[in-house]
Formats: sequence, structure tokens, C-alpha cells
Amino acid sequence: MLGWVPAIIALASQRFRQDKDVRFHAFQGIYLFVAWLLVDWVISPMRHINFGARPFPLWAGPGAWLSGALHLLLFFCWIFMLIKAAEGVRYRLPLFGELAERSVAEQK
Repeated sequence: MLGWVPAIIALASQRFRQDKDVRFHAFQGIYLFVAWLLVDWVISPMRHINFGARPFPLWAGPGAWLSGALHLLLFFCWIFMLIKAAEGVRYRLPLFGELAERSVAEQK
């Protein structure tokens, strides 16, 4: 997922310095990317942990299922937000939208 690259460019650009909608979408995209990284670094390594009896196949622990589901959820959120941004709609995701609003407000 390279969506964070254009988000950083938009935030650093003078052209979008005063455009709060672009900055909101950029911040929300960065926060989605940070969530993706957290799943990669915290949840994904749990796929190798054995929790007693193996209800899962040998190749997949509970972390594999959880990490896959979270990655899929974040991917669909990312696609959904791309569509909303293209439509010009300022849609706030539950946690990420609030953080993005705060970040835009602090940039005054």
C-alpha cells in the first residue's frame, strides 16, 4: 500500500496548504496506513504462536486469521475512502476521521 506517499506529498505541498478537505483526506489516509503497519507488526507475528491444542491447521495460527481479516477490512476502508475523496465527500471513518479532524485543526 503506497497511499501514504501521495498523502505526504499533499501535506507538504504549498498548493494544498489551505485546502482543509485535501488535508483531511491525506491525514486519514496516513492513519489508515499506520493501522496497516500496526496489524503487520503486532497481529501478524502471532500467527506463529501455539495456543495449546491446535484448532487451526499447522500452517496458520489464530494470528493469521485475525491479521488477514484486519488487513482485508483496512483495504476495503482504503478503497471506500478513495471513492469518497474522488466524489468530494468528507466522510469520517470512526476513529481515523476524528484523528484527521484534529490534525487538520492543529495545522492552522
